[in-house]
Amino acid sequence: MKRHAPESHMLASVMFDLRPIAGKTDLFQNLQAETLEAASKKSIFMAHMVANSLKHTPPLGLLRGFSTVRTTRGGNQVDLKHNGVIPVTDLARVYALQSQLREINTRARLQAAEQVGMISSAGARELIAAYDLIATLRLENQMRLIQAGQKPDNYLSLSELPDFQRHHLRDAFVVVRTMQAAISQGRRMPV
Repeated sequence: MKRHAPESHMLASVMFDLRPIAGKTDLFQNLQAETLEAASKKSIFMAHMVANSLKHTPPLGLLRGFSTVRTTRGGNQVDLKHNGVIPVTDLARVYALQSQLREINTRARLQAAEQVGMISSAGARELIAAYDLIATLRLENQMRLIQAGQKPDNYLSLSELPDFQRHHLRDAFVVVRTMQAAISQGRRMPV
């Protein structure tokens, strides 16, 4: 049995995020439909995609506190891209593959997954809200860094957030962790 490198999973993920920018879009639509159908029927492939979607986890500690890292800018920071945005994007991709959904955008995939019953309405709303909060905080942080003359990155210093926002960010990460736990056990998102 041939073992596939982690890069293979990443490249497969990229394949499912393709979108046409010019030319005959019907060629793309046919390729996408065939690819989605074939992928969704391969249980081993889907198991690998689910496992890949669990590689990036929210930065939560044992008691739902934050698990932070030290960067060149200091300590108590969380990586909003790798521990927030990517896990949601990966979950949405798996839902799209499982249901053969053609949507590419993360939010659109989550909404479509709700429409076909892959996740509950409450689960979709919560995950979209979590995704929006994490992505917004990431962009606002990058904007602050640029305005301060620094190179933008994905690390947010928790000390820069008011308690209210910090609590909401923690709640957003809990939603992502809950969704990951559900998909890792082969369950749909609880209502």
